[in-house]
Amino acid sequence: MTFVYLVLAIVAEVIATSALKASTGFTRPLPSVVVVVGYGLAFYLLSLVLRTLPVGVAYAIWAGLGIVLVTLVGIVVFGEKPDLPAVLGISLIVAGVVLLQVFSKMNVH
Repeated sequence: MTFVYLVLAIVAEVIATSALKASTGFTRPLPSVVVVVGYGLAFYLLSLVLRTLPVGVAYAIWAGLGIVLVTLVGIVVFGEKPDLPAVLGISLIVAGVVLLQVFSKMNVH
């Protein structure tokens, strides 16, 4: 269940972050509520993940995948266009998450 909680936490965080942009500085009520609920759910689920995964591993996966997914939302929903340095940087983040998952010897409790 740990990785299910982690995936759900990442999805909640991505939804909350996307709603944060849509809230226009918390001036729009519905996106603002989505931000608060989404981040609350994301952190609750992350707290469950931290029962078994080391905090460094959990946060690296959360942050790395969150960055990639938020970038995709930015492209698809908000029409943002990342330039080459942004794409390269995000690619390095993905490579780091993959290295961590595949080669790290950090123990799962």
